[in-house]
Amino acid sequence: MVAKGCIIALSDIKMDIESLRDYCLAKPGVTETLPFGPDTLVFKVLDKMFLLIGLNSPDSFNVKCDPGKAVELRDEYDEVQPGYHMNKTHWNTVSMKGRLNDGQLKEMIDHSYTLIVESLPKSKQALLQ
Repeated sequence: MVAKGCIIALSDIKMDIESLRDYCLAKPGVTETLPFGPDTLVFKVLDKMFLLIGLNSPDSFNVKCDPGKAVELRDEYDEVQPGYHMNKTHWNTVSMKGRLNDGQLKEMIDHSYTLIVESLPKSKQALLQ
């Protein structure tokens, strides 16, 4: 609820699990699954995962990341940590709370998606065109 006379800037609106879900599912070839049980939602592009989010604590998510970029992001942002329960070289856990805005969160999601797509055989990449 917004108090009368208050104005909320769009930059103040934070990504939540529903907007994250909508953003991921809008990408070509993406499906959502629950392969690790009912508490972890996994987004895959052509059966390769690029994002995981816990349904019991949906304020952070795991994304794949280039190892060098992963370290840079962790050094710059407290909201970016080594991937929880993941290969910490290639995965980051990203908090949606804090100073990261939607654009930055979407960049990390896009980077993860792109890494997975680029790792696919050319024949599968063509299916996404």
